[in-house]
Parts: sequence; C-alpha cells; structure tokens
Amino acid sequence: MPYKFLSAEWLQALKDKLNTDPQYARVAKNWEGDIMFHVEPESPAGAPIRLYLDLWHGTCRDAYVVEDDEQIAHRKPAFILRARYPVFQSIIASKLDPMQAMITRKLKVHGSMAYMLRNVPVVLDFVRCAQEIETEYPEG
Repeated sequence: MPYKFLSAEWLQALKDKLNTDPQYARVAKNWEGDIMFHVEPESPAGAPIRLYLDLWHGTCRDAYVVEDDEQIAHRKPAFILRARYPVFQSIIASKLDPMQAMITRKLKVHGSMAYMLRNVPVVLDFVRCAQEIETEYPEG
C-alpha cells in the first residue's frame, strides 16, 4: 500500500523501517541528533509541512508531523533541513543526491554541516530507507 508522501502514515512507515532495518542500525549506531524536515510549500498560500524525527544510535525513538509550534517548543532539533517540496520529492524519488542537494544549498542545513559530512554513510542510509517506503506523490 503506497503512503502519501510526508503524511503521518508515511512518517510512521519510515520510523518502522528505520527501527527494523539491520543495515541502518549498524551504519547509524553512533548517530546522535534529532532532525526536523521543514518542507516549504510551492504556493505562497500553502502551509509548510514539518516532520520531526528523534534519531539516536541507529533507532528512531520518535517521529511525528509537527502540527503547531507548541509541539516542538520544548525541543531544539540538532538539525533542521529546509527545502521546497520538489527538492524533498526528488531526493526520495532518487532523482537528486541528498549530499549534492546539501552542498548546493537546495536543501538548507541548520545545524552542524561538518557533522553531516563526517556521517555521509548515515545520511545516505537514512535516505535509502526513506526511498524504500512505497510512496505516492500527490499532484501539486
């Protein structure tokens, strides 16, 4: 069953994948840092989508769609990755390399870019897991 990209169900499927994938557990065993994906809408009238993931030593301890600022007020994610919807879609659809997107600032990183660069295998394996979720992209 395909999941609508960036929906709560898609995010839960990603959390489940991260927590059951032995390769991700091995590659990310030293990763420490939560991430918020800030997906900017295509139209000025649209609302951003924010996804929060608490990633810790090869597991995803929590994952949810941020509905309002109060949900995230008590947290300061180690990383905020910000881009327009088509950039995130291109990464998950294997049309854009995530590291290239970061380096060219199509995907803006708020947090330690040096940490990301030291952990390229973790970033790439996280993306691999996301790419393995059966995903349906709504028409924009």
